[in-house]
Amino acid sequence: MPKIEEIYAYICEEEPGEEGLIAERIMGTWIPFVGADMERMESLREMAELIAKGSGKKVTLVKFSTRTEMEIIGG
Repeated sequence: MPKIEEIYAYICEEEPGEEGLIAERIMGTWIPFVGADMERMESLREMAELIAKGSGKKVTLVKFSTRTEMEIIGG
């Protein structure tokens, strides 16, 4: 696999000026709606739409594209 150079996420405005990642609880674990390619994000789109409809809040797909390696653990 190539290096991950960009990350996509579905986010929602919690309150004016505050955002959070959308996540779904699966078997007791929260799984964030984050991916490294659009194929993954398209697979989450239907659930993101349901969350937007159910919450009455706007959901936004965002792309982060600056890679900065902060720390390397292990070798």
